[in-house]
Amino acid sequence: MFDAIDLAILRLLQRDARLANAEVARQVGMAPSAVYERIRKLEESGVITGYGAHIDPVRLGLGLLAFISIRTVGGCADASVGQRLAELSEVLEVHDVAGEDCYVIKVRVADTGALSRLLKERIGTIPNIQSTRTTVVLSTVKETGELPLPAAPAARESRRG
Repeated sequence: MFDAIDLAILRLLQRDARLANAEVARQVGMAPSAVYERIRKLEESGVITGYGAHIDPVRLGLGLLAFISIRTVGGCADASVGQRLAELSEVLEVHDVAGEDCYVIKVRVADTGALSRLLKERIGTIPNIQSTRTTVVLSTVKETGELPLPAAPAARESRRG
């Protein structure tokens, strides 16, 4: 269970992982050493799994975003397909899903030609893939890695008897 301070620290770090420890401490109203210890515990427990930079894919020539739904031969029991998909550098996410499809993947490529090559030459050569269905993203309204953290637990009222 996370208290209000842990949740506040997580909110701050989700928005800006480069935020200085002293600034996190100032914003949550604690000593920097206490905040450092809380962050260390959140890292050790696996709640904080890493830190990274947000990079504009368009500026790197990766302007086309697509989602590809994949069906496999004989149902969705073959986990090796998901593993092979995860090995492709263009694939940002691999999701094993319920429903008619077995996997939904998120890919980033330069253009439709690169998407076509990815589908035919890389994804299409993975054994046991029966079919794919591609949805090309025209524009993105919202894209975030920030999780919807729960509200801070309410402080317990002390009872006087």
